[in-house]
This record gives sequence, structure tokens and C-alpha cells, in this order.
Amino acid sequence: MTDSSIRHVPVVIVGAGPTGITAATLLAQCGVECLLLERWPGVYPQPRAVHLDDEIYRLLARLGIADEFAAISRPTLGLRLLDNRFGILAEFHRDPGRSRHGFPQANMFDQPELEALLRTNLKRYPHAQLRGDTEVTDVTASKTAIHITFTDRSHGHRHRVDADYLLGCDGANSITRAQIGSTMRDLNFQQRWLVVDVASSADLRQWEGVHQVCDPVRAGTYMRIGSDRYRWEFRLLAGETADDFATLGALRPLIAPWIRNVAISELTLLRVTEYTFRAQLADRWRRGNVFILGDAAHLTPPFIGQGMGAGLRDAANLAWKIAGVHHGTLAADVLDTYEQERKPHVRQMIRLALAVGRAMTGGGRVGDMARRAVLPRLRLIPVLRDKVVDSTTPVLHSSALVCKSRRRPRRFAGALCPNPLLPDGRRLDEAVGPGFSLITMDCPAAADEELLRPRGVAVLVTQPGSTLETWLRRRHATAALVRPDRTVARAGREVAALCAWTATVLRSG
Repeated sequence: MTDSSIRHVPVVIVGAGPTGITAATLLAQCGVECLLLERWPGVYPQPRAVHLDDEIYRLLARLGIADEFAAISRPTLGLRLLDNRFGILAEFHRDPGRSRHGFPQANMFDQPELEALLRTNLKRYPHAQLRGDTEVTDVTASKTAIHITFTDRSHGHRHRVDADYLLGCDGANSITRAQIGSTMRDLNFQQRWLVVDVASSADLRQWEGVHQVCDPVRAGTYMRIGSDRYRWEFRLLAGETADDFATLGALRPLIAPWIRNVAISELTLLRVTEYTFRAQLADRWRRGNVFILGDAAHLTPPFIGQGMGAGLRDAANLAWKIAGVHHGTLAADVLDTYEQERKPHVRQMIRLALAVGRAMTGGGRVGDMARRAVLPRLRLIPVLRDKVVDSTTPVLHSSALVCKSRRRPRRFAGALCPNPLLPDGRRLDEAVGPGFSLITMDCPAAADEELLRPRGVAVLVTQPGSTLETWLRRRHATAALVRPDRTVARAGREVAALCAWTATVLRSG
């Protein structure tokens, strides 16, 4: 049965996981109506992602759930590298209070709990509607719209909705990716791992950071997710499957080094499953006004905990651009910058994850000997030590919305601006609002303000000796134009030039 009424909505999002709901929330905050279609009737109950960094925490704060996330998450204190006899090779500490973004640098959580928060928060925005228990069956495009057909799985009725934009946040088996003719390109990495989730009211009395066993035979990871939740990941050997470890008794030889202080009866096994960790990147992320995001566009090995974060970064990059084109404040060709900016960033993060994974677990006996010789000395070298605990991700490549100076430092544009506390007690993100902002050491001239005001650009003049003034001075700039996703679009020493460039990018509202 097909519903004869055809609804039109500016944006349809397929997939209501973290990426899809983040995109919907950001669009709704910008006043853009959107419809989310999700095949599951509720939050998918199985735990998956467990880590996010301070950049993503900052994004959650912009969505409006920073306090709620703090209540369900646990800052982790760093990384401990162990040999195959569980001797400590190196330990790298992270200070939960040290972050240029205002939030702990590494945070553990349970994905179903986060998704529940995201869904509850979405209800605050009338511009966004979520329909669960639906399955998208067809996507076609005409000159005037994108036509999405979906089935309500509860009673079998078919519906059609027309949209100006379609965002495919529908995971590794994305129907949207197939519809735009995109193919996943393999980056030559595939490993089978066992993932174990355990609950216990007993404290295992382990160091409150991530434990990485650097063993070329049986690499493993341990982390505490919450007050009563723990996760282990172990590389599976040839011929092994998750069924071989379906009970706590079978798992005990693997997890024994971490549970010496508790009885096995004090543990509750929540899940044992097998994952194949892959490194893949879609060859195209867009056709017309159809885009793919998150796992539909890329798969990242979990060695640096950036899989879910990459998808949220996709949403943060694209949502405000679609909103700007929809409202007429940005030219349609700025949508080209989504893939131009995000694809190289994701590729760098995947390569980093592969490098970390291979450095920790590869090389056989020779690699094991090298790790024993090198890793204990890394913490003694400040530059390398700081790099290990630094949560900063790569800067974006040049685009129409990232204008890099020929003068130093060229890496200023494309980086995220800091989010410090201001004298009035607010953080930068709250003070400047959801649009573009100009952070400057000098007040703009009246003519420059006339350019900025109708374009909705917030102006923030730094205080002498403040974090923001230091940030600009160290980069040999006096002003920076910051995008809605908090990326520096352009910086320089002449405020008038920045304002003039802004007028070429942004149209009057």
C-alpha cells in the first residue's frame, strides 16, 4: 500500500545514529526543517563506540547536552602501553582539566546512552522529525527534487517524500552510497577482533586509563567505560571465533590480568562479539544534493578512538553549509567544500590509526624487541610525549571556505579556534553564537562593521593578555574569521581585508 500524499521537506536524513541526529540537530538549530528515517524502532541497544575527544565534546555542548553527557561519561587519564607479560612499557597521562576546547581530552561512554541523550535533545527542536521503524527502499533524483521511498515496517505502508537534500548517514552498508554510485576503497587493513563488554559493581582497581597490550600475537585493549562498565578487545587468532569465548569461564584466561581483585561471580557478561576492523574510504561523497556521512563514507580502525567522532565531524562540517545555501546566505558551490575538506582529514586520521596500530602490535618478534627498546623512552622526550597525549586533529585543507596565507603560520586557517572562558563567565562558543564570528585584537572600523552586520557576523574583541589574544599573537595575526563549525576560515593582520573577504563569501541576510 502506498500513501498517495507526497510531502516535501528541505532535508531528509537516512539513519538516526549519532551522525544523523547530530546533523538534524544542527540543521534544526539553523531553522532548516528535516526528516530523519531510521530502520530501528528505538535506540540500537548494543554498545559500540566508547570514546570521544574534547573536540567532539565541544560539539555536544553546541548541541545542548554537555551537562547530560558529563553525567554519563568518564574522563580517562591517558594511555598505558604494556608488553605481553603486562609489564609497563610506557604511560602517558592526560589531564582532564587541560583542554583548549573547555572539556576533558578523552572521554569514555556507552553509545546507547549517548544516543538516548541525542534523541531526547532533538525533541526540543520542532524543525526536526524522527520516524523510526522505517526502511528506505528507493532513492531517485529529478531536476527539481530528490525522491525517497520508504516503508513503515510496523504496518507495511509505503510513503514517498521529496527533498532538496539527502544525507546518507546509514552506515557501512549504506543504500545512499550505492545510489550515488560510490564505492568503498580499501586501505589495506583488515583484522578480526573480539569485543567484550562486562558490567560489575565491584571496582577492578585498575589504573583509570586505556591499557594497550602491545603483543604481535595477542594484542589487547582494556578500558573502563563507566562506574560499572568495562570493555576488553582482543585480536582473534586464525581459526578463533567469538563463539569460543561465549562465557566468562572461556574469557577468563584473556581478562585475568585485570580481574585479580574480584571474583568471576561478581562480573556480568553483557556482550561478546566479533568485529572486523577495516580501513576504507568512499571514492565519492556526493552526487548532486545527495551526500554520504559517517560510516557510509569511511571506516576507521579503533586504535585512536576516532570512528564515531569522524562522523560527527562530517555532520558539523556539512550542516551549516546546507543551512546557508537553503537560506540564501551562501552560494550553492560551497557545498563542494564538504568532500574537499573532510575527505583528506579522514584519510589522515585513518593513516594515524593504522600507524598506531602497527606500531603497537606489528613487526613480530623484531617489532616486539623494538617496542621494548623505544617505548619506555618516549615519555622522556617532551615533543613525542606531548604528541601522544595531544587530542588535536589535523587542519583542514584549503577550500573556498579555508583561505590559507602564504605567510606563516599557514596551518592557522583550517584549524579549530580555542573555546576559552571569557571575562563574563561564558565560553567563546556561547558568546559568539551559531554563525560566523570575527575574533580581533582591534575594533573594526565603521565601514567594516557595515559589511559584517547584515551578514550576521559576531565580533569579539580580545582582552589584553587573554587566551584569545595570545592565540592570535603566536600565529602572527591580529584577527581571525571563524566559521560556524569553529574552524578558522581566514586570518591576518588587516581587519579590513578580512571583512572584505567575508563579504565575498557571505551574502546579506
